[in-house]
Amino acid sequence: MPAFLKLAGDYTNWNVYKKAVIISDVTEMFINRALPRGSRTIDQMRQAARSCKQNIVEGTGDGTVSAEMCIKLLGVARGSVRELLEDYGDFLRQRNLETWASDDPRTISTRQYCIKNDNPTDFVAKCRERTDATVANIMITQIRQIDAMLAKVLKKVEADFIASGGIKEAMTAARRSHRGY
Repeated sequence: MPAFLKLAGDYTNWNVYKKAVIISDVTEMFINRALPRGSRTIDQMRQAARSCKQNIVEGTGDGTVSAEMCIKLLGVARGSVRELLEDYGDFLRQRNLETWASDDPRTISTRQYCIKNDNPTDFVAKCRERTDATVANIMITQIRQIDAMLAKVLKKVEADFIASGGIKEAMTAARRSHRGY
Protein backbone atom coordinates (compact mmCIF):
# COMPACT_ATOMS: atom_id res chain seq x y z
CA MET A 1 0.00 0.00 0.00
CA PRO A 2 1.47 3.39 -0.97
CA ALA A 3 2.11 5.81 1.88
CA PHE A 4 0.67 9.30 1.59
CA LEU A 5 2.22 11.18 4.51
CA LYS A 6 5.42 13.01 3.64
CA LEU A 7 7.12 13.08 7.02
CA ALA A 8 9.61 15.94 7.30
CA GLY A 9 12.31 14.19 9.31
CA ASP A 10 14.77 15.98 11.57
CA TYR A 11 14.68 19.66 10.61
CA THR A 12 17.46 20.42 13.12
CA ASN A 13 19.97 19.05 10.60
CA TRP A 14 18.78 21.35 7.82
CA ASN A 15 21.27 24.10 7.01
CA VAL A 16 18.49 26.66 6.75
CA TYR A 17 17.35 25.81 10.30
CA LYS A 18 20.91 25.99 11.66
CA LYS A 19 21.33 29.44 10.08
CA ALA A 20 18.03 30.55 11.63
CA VAL A 21 19.29 29.50 15.08
CA ILE A 22 22.46 31.53 14.55
CA ILE A 23 20.44 34.55 13.46
CA SER A 24 18.19 34.22 16.52
CA ASP A 25 21.08 33.80 18.97
CA VAL A 26 23.29 36.55 17.55
CA THR A 27 20.32 38.91 17.35
CA GLU A 28 19.58 38.31 21.03
CA MET A 29 23.20 39.06 21.92
CA PHE A 30 23.20 42.12 19.66
CA ILE A 31 20.01 43.72 20.97
CA ASN A 32 21.05 43.19 24.58
CA ARG A 33 24.37 44.89 23.90
CA ALA A 34 23.75 47.48 21.19
CA LEU A 35 20.25 48.85 21.68
CA PRO A 36 19.05 51.12 24.47
CA ARG A 37 16.76 49.56 27.06
CA GLY A 38 13.11 50.20 26.31
CA SER A 39 13.68 50.56 22.57
CA ARG A 40 10.74 49.27 20.52
CA THR A 41 13.30 47.94 18.06
CA ILE A 42 14.39 45.32 20.62
CA ASP A 43 10.99 43.62 20.54
CA GLN A 44 10.75 43.93 16.76
CA MET A 45 14.17 42.39 16.12
CA ARG A 46 13.67 39.64 18.71
CA GLN A 47 10.30 38.69 17.24
CA ALA A 48 11.54 38.77 13.63
CA ALA A 49 14.51 36.52 14.47
CA ARG A 50 12.31 34.17 16.48
CA SER A 51 9.61 34.13 13.82
CA CYS A 52 12.07 33.07 11.14
CA LYS A 53 13.28 30.09 13.17
CA GLN A 54 9.89 29.05 14.53
CA ASN A 55 8.13 29.27 11.16
CA ILE A 56 10.76 26.99 9.63
CA VAL A 57 10.00 24.49 12.40
CA GLU A 58 6.23 24.81 12.02
CA GLY A 59 6.34 24.87 8.22
CA THR A 60 8.34 21.66 7.98
CA GLY A 61 6.00 19.99 10.45
CA ASP A 62 2.85 21.18 8.72
CA GLY A 63 4.32 20.10 5.39
CA THR A 64 3.50 16.55 6.43
CA VAL A 65 -0.17 17.20 5.73
CA SER A 66 -0.28 20.45 3.78
CA ALA A 67 2.08 21.79 1.13
CA GLU A 68 0.06 25.00 1.24
CA MET A 69 0.72 25.53 4.96
CA CYS A 70 4.38 24.63 4.49
CA ILE A 71 4.72 27.24 1.74
CA LYS A 72 2.85 29.88 3.75
CA LEU A 73 4.93 29.36 6.89
CA LEU A 74 8.25 29.27 5.04
CA GLY A 75 7.11 32.47 3.32
CA VAL A 76 6.45 34.01 6.73
CA ALA A 77 9.94 32.93 7.84
CA ARG A 78 11.38 34.64 4.79
CA GLY A 79 9.36 37.80 5.41
CA SER A 80 10.49 37.88 9.04
CA VAL A 81 14.16 37.56 8.16
CA ARG A 82 13.80 40.31 5.57
CA GLU A 83 12.28 42.53 8.26
CA LEU A 84 15.32 41.78 10.42
CA LEU A 85 17.59 42.67 7.50
CA GLU A 86 15.97 46.11 7.43
CA ASP A 87 16.48 46.52 11.18
CA TYR A 88 20.20 45.81 10.93
CA GLY A 89 20.44 48.17 7.95
CA ASP A 90 18.56 50.86 9.89
CA PHE A 91 20.92 50.42 12.84
CA LEU A 92 23.92 51.16 10.63
CA ARG A 93 22.32 53.99 8.65
CA GLN A 94 20.83 55.80 11.63
CA ARG A 95 24.20 55.84 13.40
CA ASN A 96 26.15 56.84 10.28
CA LEU A 97 28.03 53.55 10.39
CA GLU A 98 29.42 51.85 7.32
CA THR A 99 27.39 49.22 5.52
CA TRP A 100 29.69 46.84 3.70
CA ALA A 101 29.19 46.56 -0.05
CA SER A 102 28.56 43.10 -1.48
CA ASP A 103 32.03 43.10 -3.07
CA ASP A 104 33.83 44.41 0.04
CA PRO A 105 36.56 41.96 1.14
CA ARG A 106 34.97 41.84 4.62
CA THR A 107 31.64 40.78 3.11
CA ILE A 108 33.30 38.15 0.96
CA SER A 109 35.24 36.79 3.96
CA THR A 110 32.08 36.82 6.10
CA ARG A 111 30.10 35.09 3.38
CA GLN A 112 32.66 32.29 3.23
CA TYR A 113 32.70 31.94 7.02
CA CYS A 114 28.88 31.83 7.14
CA ILE A 115 28.75 29.13 4.47
CA LYS A 116 31.18 26.88 6.34
CA ASN A 117 30.12 27.48 9.95
CA ASP A 118 26.78 26.73 11.53
CA ASN A 119 27.51 26.29 15.23
CA PRO A 120 25.51 29.00 17.03
CA THR A 121 27.70 28.94 20.15
CA ASP A 122 30.87 29.54 18.12
CA PHE A 123 29.15 32.16 15.98
CA VAL A 124 27.87 34.13 18.99
CA ALA A 125 31.29 33.93 20.68
CA LYS A 126 33.00 35.36 17.59
CA CYS A 127 30.39 38.11 17.30
CA ARG A 128 30.88 39.08 20.96
CA GLU A 129 34.47 39.95 20.05
CA ARG A 130 33.36 42.31 17.24
CA THR A 131 32.02 45.86 17.28
CA ASP A 132 28.28 46.45 16.96
CA ALA A 133 28.79 47.80 13.43
CA THR A 134 30.73 44.68 12.43
CA VAL A 135 28.09 42.39 13.95
CA ALA A 136 25.34 44.24 12.08
CA ASN A 137 27.23 43.78 8.82
CA ILE A 138 27.89 40.11 9.59
CA MET A 139 24.20 39.60 10.24
CA ILE A 140 23.25 41.36 7.02
CA THR A 141 25.47 38.88 5.18
CA GLN A 142 24.06 35.89 7.10
CA ILE A 143 20.49 37.07 6.54
CA ARG A 144 21.03 37.46 2.80
CA GLN A 145 22.27 33.87 2.73
CA ILE A 146 19.28 32.46 4.61
CA ASP A 147 16.94 34.49 2.42
CA ALA A 148 18.41 32.78 -0.65
CA MET A 149 18.25 29.40 1.12
CA LEU A 150 14.58 29.88 2.00
CA ALA A 151 13.84 30.81 -1.62
CA LYS A 152 15.42 27.51 -2.72
CA VAL A 153 13.46 25.52 -0.13
CA LEU A 154 10.23 27.16 -1.29
CA LYS A 155 11.03 26.29 -4.93
CA LYS A 156 11.71 22.68 -3.89
CA VAL A 157 8.37 22.43 -2.06
CA GLU A 158 6.68 23.91 -5.12
CA ALA A 159 8.41 21.43 -7.45
CA ASP A 160 7.53 18.51 -5.17
CA PHE A 161 3.89 19.61 -5.14
CA ILE A 162 3.77 19.94 -8.92
CA ALA A 163 5.39 16.52 -9.38
CA SER A 164 3.53 14.60 -6.68
CA GLY A 165 0.42 16.60 -5.85
CA GLY A 166 -0.96 17.23 -2.42
CA ILE A 167 -2.10 15.02 0.40
CA LYS A 168 -5.67 14.67 -0.91
CA GLU A 169 -4.40 13.23 -4.18
CA ALA A 170 -2.00 10.92 -2.34
CA MET A 171 -4.76 9.77 0.04
CA THR A 172 -7.09 9.02 -2.86
CA ALA A 173 -4.37 7.08 -4.69
CA ALA A 174 -3.54 5.09 -1.54
CA ARG A 175 -7.21 4.25 -0.96
CA ARG A 176 -7.73 3.20 -4.58
CA SER A 177 -4.60 1.06 -4.47
CA HIS A 178 -5.86 -0.60 -1.28
CA ARG A 179 -9.17 -1.36 -2.97
CA GLY A 180 -7.38 -2.75 -6.01
CA TYR A 181 -8.34 -0.18 -8.63
